[in-house]
Amino acid sequence: MASTILPGTGLGSGVDINAIVKTLVAAETDPKSNQIKRQTANNTAMLSGVAALKSALSVYQAAMKKLNDTAAPSFNAYTASSSSDSAIKVTSNNTAVPGSYSVRVENLATSSKVASQNFDTGASTPIPEGDLLITQDGVVHTVKIGAGATLQTVRDTINSTLAEKGISANLVNGADGSRLVFSSTMTGDGTDITVDGIDELKILPNVKMVGNGAGYIDAKAEDALIYVDGLKVTSKTNTVDGAVSGISLELLQETGTDPTKAITVTVGENTTGLKTSIQAYVDAYNALVTKVNSLAATSKDEDGNTVLGPLTNDPTTRALLSDLRKQLATEGSGDRLTSLSQLGINTQKDGTLEFNSVKFDTAMKEKKLGPDVQELFTGTNGVFERMNKAVEPYLQTGGILDSRTSGLGKQQTDLANQQLALDRRIDSLTEVLTKRYVAMDTLVGKLEAQRKNIVSMFTSIEAQQKNS
Repeated sequence: MASTILPGTGLGSGVDINAIVKTLVAAETDPKSNQIKRQTANNTAMLSGVAALKSALSVYQAAMKKLNDTAAPSFNAYTASSSSDSAIKVTSNNTAVPGSYSVRVENLATSSKVASQNFDTGASTPIPEGDLLITQDGVVHTVKIGAGATLQTVRDTINSTLAEKGISANLVNGADGSRLVFSSTMTGDGTDITVDGIDELKILPNVKMVGNGAGYIDAKAEDALIYVDGLKVTSKTNTVDGAVSGISLELLQETGTDPTKAITVTVGENTTGLKTSIQAYVDAYNALVTKVNSLAATSKDEDGNTVLGPLTNDPTTRALLSDLRKQLATEGSGDRLTSLSQLGINTQKDGTLEFNSVKFDTAMKEKKLGPDVQELFTGTNGVFERMNKAVEPYLQTGGILDSRTSGLGKQQTDLANQQLALDRRIDSLTEVLTKRYVAMDTLVGKLEAQRKNIVSMFTSIEAQQKNS
């Protein structure tokens, strides 16, 4: 509100004009002022509450995403271990079978490495213009070499053209000259690189590099060769899936031909891991519900008055909780395991979940439900899919909470405009009333002066009559 200088005590009337004007202005504007302050405080609290709700939902969604990470599955019924993680890393899925397996890595899968002929003039050797045809695994890649190219610029052109294909080139400079060396990320037998199209850079298949000639270096690309319980298994890559049902082997080191150097791979039930993952979900859900409950709760202040939370009686919050609870009660599409209650997960009075580990252990040991847990949580129409569908309308850009925030923001702007209008009204009313009371005070001052003149005149007359 703009400041207005008031005259204070009237000179003519002796009345405190300042106090009277303030009282009259307050009587006129305080109800509206208090209403704006109350609505602004409530609106600010609701904006804060909606932001807190959105944040809690985002944390809950992130927790589900982490538990549903396909690269690190959280609900595997089985766990696999290796006696040497430096030689073989092993992971399992729900199709695995408990057991122990002996794995020997005789050869790792290798990639192609071939070299051009030797150029004694080094990296600046001129290379004719043309189409360089680089073939790998039956696929021909064409690299256009322009006029004025050198061995160095050919290398750069290959790398910029074929980097996404996993093929790269580099220059190896020796005492007798330079060679263009080709490498690849593709492994396995039959993936050796050949080069044609420009005679100077030609590399024929199945030719080993000898002297100044072109060819493969040391050895051709090979498949991985392993023995699982004595049975031979080959793989084009060093990640071997399916050699043992439900198990993926990541080959890191060769163990040789000695059977006593074999690595032991063990698969067992993952009851503890499942329990940890389920508890992590229960904790994430409970953290969300607890936060929502706190935002919608009522409390008492020091004087015993009821204090409402920022989202108390908020219809959006009630709808969200209802949507979440509905997903918990919906049955999954599994054959044996269709509800959370079968795993000992039940809803409590405050909406949070209780995880009964005794009931869970019984379900694992007696009913053997371990392989079905992943489907219940991460499968089609599983808990995560249903929950994400329920949460998404609230979190998505332009969704329910964004719209709610936008609406509250508009109300906040409207309240600020109302306050500005009220401030102008207070200034105007103060000015009008001040002028009126100043005018009244001036009139009273004049009347008082006239009264004094009349009294003085009559006093003078009386004095003259007494003297006559």
